[in-house]
Parts: sequence; C-alpha cells; structure tokens
Amino acid sequence: VQLQASGGGLVQDGGSLRLSCAASGRTFSNYALGWFRQAPGKARESVAAMTRSGSSTYYADSVKGRFTISRDNAKNTGYLQMNSLKFEDTAVYYCAAKYKLYGLATEYDYWGQGTLVTVSS
Repeated sequence: VQLQASGGGLVQDGGSLRLSCAASGRTFSNYALGWFRQAPGKARESVAAMTRSGSSTYYADSVKGRFTISRDNAKNTGYLQMNSLKFEDTAVYYCAAKYKLYGLATEYDYWGQGTLVTVSS
C-alpha cells in the first residue's frame, strides 16, 4: 500500500490542524493505521494508532485528549485531528500502515512521506 500524508502547516499555539493519510494500491480496510512524529534532534515516537475497523485506538500520553485518530475506509483515508496544539507538538508527522486483520499494530511496514507541523508559541 502507498501512503501520502498531507495537511501539515504553520499554526499558532492552541490552534488545530487535521492531517490526512491517503492510501492506494491495496485494500486500506485490511491495514492497521498509525501516526508518528519526529521532532528535530529527537527520536521518532508513536502518536496514535487504530485498528483496521476503527474499533480500537491508542494514544500517547502527550496527546491524549487533544488528538483524535480516525479513518474512512470507503475513502481509503486516515486522519489525525489535532486540537489545542502546543509548541512541543512541532514535528514531521508520518502515517504508517500494516496488514493486520485483528488488533493494533506495533510495527509498521508502509510509511508515508511525512508532513511538517509547526506550532508557533
């Protein structure tokens, strides 16, 4: 499956953005979805994850209550709604997918190219 992330940009502290992850090439509904981010000088970290059906989700503590992962399998697209953004959310955000019929993924086989989110303080 090929993934293309989009929706990043510059936003003020406290603002919102919605990232999209467009999938193509395979049946998106067979893939667990994840969002990751990598800030300058830091390791990549998992932000959120969702099962192929959307029935289960995971959020990192740092974004819980502010970010929402979702997906529209009919549109082959995943989303990350980010509210109450903080300066420390500044990073390149990546979506990822793994063929997985049950449960959340912990490792991913397919990655999007990344989209930059910059939060100004």
